[in-house]
Amino acid sequence: MSEKRVARLSPGERRAQLVAIGRDMLAGLTLDELSTDEVARRAGISRGLLFHYFDSKRDFYRAVVQRECDAFVAATEPDPSLGPVAWLRAFIAGFVRYVLEHRQVHLALVRGAAGGHPAVEDIVDGARAALARRVAEGRSRLGLPDSPRLAVAARAWTAFAEEAVISWPREEPDAAARLGEFLESGFVRLLGDLDRPCALPG
Repeated sequence: MSEKRVARLSPGERRAQLVAIGRDMLAGLTLDELSTDEVARRAGISRGLLFHYFDSKRDFYRAVVQRECDAFVAATEPDPSLGPVAWLRAFIAGFVRYVLEHRQVHLALVRGAAGGHPAVEDIVDGARAALARRVAEGRSRLGLPDSPRLAVAARAWTAFAEEAVISWPREEPDAAARLGEFLESGFVRLLGDLDRPCALPG
């Protein structure tokens, strides 16, 4: 009987495998707690071989965070052929769905890495900037005029949406739908008329 041979991975496949393992391990861990020894063990390779694919632990961390941020941004990209309102709702639905489905990993990134981790702060900030540009595009698609306050408001809505999705009670009936409505309402109120802010009376 011929001995079964274990399939060898190409360098690109092995690198992708290690990044995927690291990303999955982030659920429940901080970035600093992510052990390259454990990643290598789960991949069935030595720690030394892991660093054949990554220059350093910092390089590995950056690859893990980049993969997650790229996936998040991609999940929020609507079909460009949709009408303005449908496009905006698809963007919000993608945002909600992705964070609800990957809450623990996203929490590790948003509250951990984005809290100032020097290795990956620029990657997380880049993802937030991409989402803010999408928010601004949604406003433009609705036919609203440009505003000098748009960049600030778009980043503010993104931060508001991150916190809302992470903190929303998932056991609530139709949580995703209710959350989507809440974020849409926040979008309309925050970005609807930036040059005529409403103040409290008196």
